Amino acid sequence: MMDVSLCWRPPAWTVGEKRMRTAPTLRRLLSALTLLHVMVQVNSQKRGALRDLKCTTNNLQVWDCAWKAPLGAGHGTVNEVCIDDRLHSCYPLEKGNVKIPALPPGDHEVIVNYLHGFNGSSAKFILNEQNVSLIPNTPEILTLSADFSTSTLYLTWDDRSCAFAHHSKVTWEIKVLRTPRMELVNVVTYNTTLHGRDTVHYWRWTSDLPLQCATHYVGIRCYLDHLHFAGPKEWSAWSPLMNISWAPESEAKAFPQDKVVLVGSNITFCCVSQTKVLSGQIGKTFYPLIHLYGQNVAIHIQNISVSENSGTNVVFMIEDNVCGTVVFAGYPPDVPQKLNCETHDLKDIICNWNPGRPTGLVGPRNTNYTLLDSFSGKSVTFKRFETLTNESYQLLFQMPPHQEIYNLTLTARNPLGQSESAILVNITERVCPHTPTSLKVKDINSTVVTLSWHLPGNFARINLVCQIEIWKPNSKQELNITIKGVENSSYLVVVDKLNPYTTYTFRIRCSTEPFWKWSKWSSGKRHLTTEAIPSKGPDTWREWSSDGRNLIIYWKPLPISEANGKILSYNVSCSSHEEVQSMSEILDPQHRAELQLVKDDYIISVVAKNSAGPSPPSRIASMEIPNDDLTVEQAVGLGKKIRLTWPPDPNVTCDYVIKWCNSSRSEPCLMDWKKVPSNSTEAVIESDQFRPGVRYNFFLYGCRSQGYQLLRSIIGYIEELAPIVAPNFTVEDTSADSILVRWEDIPVEELRGFLRGYLFYFQKGERDTPKMRSLETGHSDIKVKNITDTSQKTLRIADLQGKTSYRLVLRAYTDGGLGPEKSMFVVTKENSVGLIIAILIPVAVAVIVGVVTSTLCYRKREWIKETFYPDIPNPENCKALQFQKSVCEGSNALKTLEMNPCTPNDVEVLETRSIIPKIEDTEIISPVAERPEEISEAEPENHVVVSYCPPIIEEEIANPAADDAGGASQVVYIDVQSMCQPQARPEDEQDIDPIVGAGYKPQMRLPINSAVEETAAENDADSTAGYRPQANVNTWNLVSPDSPRSTDSNSEIVSFGSPCSVNSRQFLIPPKDDDSPKSNGGAWSFTNFFQNKPND
Repeated sequence: MMDVSLCWRPPAWTVGEKRMRTAPTLRRLLSALTLLHVMVQVNSQKRGALRDLKCTTNNLQVWDCAWKAPLGAGHGTVNEVCIDDRLHSCYPLEKGNVKIPALPPGDHEVIVNYLHGFNGSSAKFILNEQNVSLIPNTPEILTLSADFSTSTLYLTWDDRSCAFAHHSKVTWEIKVLRTPRMELVNVVTYNTTLHGRDTVHYWRWTSDLPLQCATHYVGIRCYLDHLHFAGPKEWSAWSPLMNISWAPESEAKAFPQDKVVLVGSNITFCCVSQTKVLSGQIGKTFYPLIHLYGQNVAIHIQNISVSENSGTNVVFMIEDNVCGTVVFAGYPPDVPQKLNCETHDLKDIICNWNPGRPTGLVGPRNTNYTLLDSFSGKSVTFKRFETLTNESYQLLFQMPPHQEIYNLTLTARNPLGQSESAILVNITERVCPHTPTSLKVKDINSTVVTLSWHLPGNFARINLVCQIEIWKPNSKQELNITIKGVENSSYLVVVDKLNPYTTYTFRIRCSTEPFWKWSKWSSGKRHLTTEAIPSKGPDTWREWSSDGRNLIIYWKPLPISEANGKILSYNVSCSSHEEVQSMSEILDPQHRAELQLVKDDYIISVVAKNSAGPSPPSRIASMEIPNDDLTVEQAVGLGKKIRLTWPPDPNVTCDYVIKWCNSSRSEPCLMDWKKVPSNSTEAVIESDQFRPGVRYNFFLYGCRSQGYQLLRSIIGYIEELAPIVAPNFTVEDTSADSILVRWEDIPVEELRGFLRGYLFYFQKGERDTPKMRSLETGHSDIKVKNITDTSQKTLRIADLQGKTSYRLVLRAYTDGGLGPEKSMFVVTKENSVGLIIAILIPVAVAVIVGVVTSTLCYRKREWIKETFYPDIPNPENCKALQFQKSVCEGSNALKTLEMNPCTPNDVEVLETRSIIPKIEDTEIISPVAERPEEISEAEPENHVVVSYCPPIIEEEIANPAADDAGGASQVVYIDVQSMCQPQARPEDEQDIDPIVGAGYKPQMRLPINSAVEETAAENDADSTAGYRPQANVNTWNLVSPDSPRSTDSNSEIVSFGSPCSVNSRQFLIPPKDDDSPKSNGGAWSFTNFFQNKPND
């Protein structure tokens, strides 16, 4: 703000007057004058004061001050602005602004004078730099262009309107607007520095919406930041807007065309059309339409995914047509990984790298690689069709002459970006030679050859290290040699210390010093060295024939390493006292000769010959020294080896010879032999011909001055197995308690090991038993005998049972396991002594029991008689039931003899349904006693037998006699006391069938009319004989006077008297008669035999 002050000059007389007045009057007057002065000043300010004063500058050189005219200033008013500086400059003006040069720092008084007619006034204010605003001039856009393919705007402008003498920082603000609503799309700032001269600036911007889809406008303004200006700074005004528009075509079209975008980015597609667009989609996904202006629409895709090789289609459906485009979404190239550069021939550099993640872009959008050497400035470009696989790329860079160190940079570019990787190499230290070719072998002699090969490249400045691989049967050797590199690429080396007549395979590979990598192996070259004379004679042995007349010479073929060529023949000779007696030539491959000698003291010599010459002779003595102290030993090997040991023998001068053969083969026994030095005490025999379970004979010979002597004889197995057969055994003798068994030896071929013993099992068992118990010692009924004495061939099994079948099993075993079993069944003989004892013991026991029983019966005879045969009184002698007839008939009160309570036995009643019941006999029997056959048959159909039993039980049983007669019978058991004291009611008894009630039933009502009774008496006079208690039924009363039924009985009833004796509780038995039925006496139960009378 500006400080403005108004000046007023009071008249001089006013001052003098103040001095003359008194103090009170003076104070009042001064107050009034002061108030008047203020009013005048206020009025004057209203009429001539400045309004809205503002000063600006745009170049820091000229200040432009502007204000509004004071109130009351009319037309034609002359303004004058004066600056109170050392020059007291004044500027007459007629408008409300003034341009003055920039004032130096500090406050400056500015006076503005006004002339209003004949009156004048002035305004004064203080002005400094802080009251001046710095506002740059409006920028001017030079050009605005567009690249529609990339939707990029290019803007240019200069800063001549903002040129300053001093360096200043300028901030440019650029805004972009878009139709149809002139919406602000983007505002960016751009910073520059002014250098005191006009400068053109460039700016570009890429639109997210294709430029073809809408008109874009661009405006610009600036802000000057001058470090030495203390006043306020403001933005300039916006420049006039410039626009970029697309001239639409008649046909609908989609934008952008063939756009390449980064995966995951957002992109907008539009369709410029004259007709209505219905839908828009990318791939198979539909998106909502965004209306721009007219019929133009757009779709916006967020986070776009990687496209296929052919890109992703964008399609807009129109009412009458379709428009579309293709988008390619991918990645920028990865930094090349594992960049490695080397050379094969020091002529070209080969760089390999891994491209990393696939970009997803192919064809013209593929990644291009450029290899640049910063030292030489030479570059080479690599371009290829990129698939989505992660493979290794290779680029060839031609080496400049005489350059060894390279600073190589590999740059990868595609439409989405670029990356690079660098490497610094000394190429002479990164040499991997090509594969050697044209390998040749040439003989110098049987042990020395030369190798030559070709290696492409110029290696004259470095040394080569080559590795030669030499193969021969069952061995491999490697040789490392260093040679000087040459320019002609041909190399030659000498290889020695080879074996004669041996096939070698040579191959070679090379590297450089210092080592980097081996080249690949060359192709193998096979070569056979030349022959040489055999290095030693054949290994020889001799055997005398079985008749002792001929000497058989054996020798082994020389190994290739000793034969040094192909053996053609062998010369065999024998000599005595250094004189050759005979010689013969044996052609290969025969390795045996037979000589007929007259004595056994010869030296045999064998020489092998090939095309290069004969071998040194092999000599052996024909004499064999006898050994009387020779024992046979046993040995067991392991796997295919067997170890033999022996004590040292000082008499052995040359060597030991161990020969072996299969023991099952016939003579002569020779399968192979082995020689060991004379100072040895052990040897390990190994042969591919050894088989488990086969017995071999080993013989140890010692070489003495006169000949060979057999020192030890050994039988052994490489591995013991279980026997494959069981021993054959037979039973030689059997008795009642033992069995004698004999068995045979197992053949050696089937034994398959050293026999350690036999296991003999025996158990009880029949031959026809479906399944015998397995041979397990855990079962108590199986007995096992282990026979460890292998010379034993018999076994007697004792403590057996007579006349019993036994199962016998025999098995042999070795250290290799148990052999199979062989079994048989044997039955022991019967034991006669046991049979006699088995008969005598029961007889003796029976006799003893009989004697004891007889003695007891004799001593207890009285008790037995009383118990089993008591005295029974004769009923014929009883007078108790004889009464006078007149007495019985005359008095109804006279009653029969009443029986005391008694405990009767059971009474079995067997009755036959008959028209006329006839009481024939009374038989006392047991319920379980059987009725005699003759009685059943003799009884007539109307026979009734009455017995007693305490309970009343009725049971239907079958009666054989009744069944034969065609009738049915019923057994009724009746308690005797109930019979003596009837309890049935009269009405119940009236329903009783007279036939069912027939029989001997004392004191029971039996309805029998007189006619029937008379008829029965006449017809059966003979059958009524026997005991009939109170037999004269005519003299019986109907009931006893004491009977409960005597008062209400009106019918004619026959009552039987008591069946009991007055002196005994036993039933009365009728007298024995020849015609009467006989009782079997079996009705007594066993408990009655020991029952005593109560009176006893």
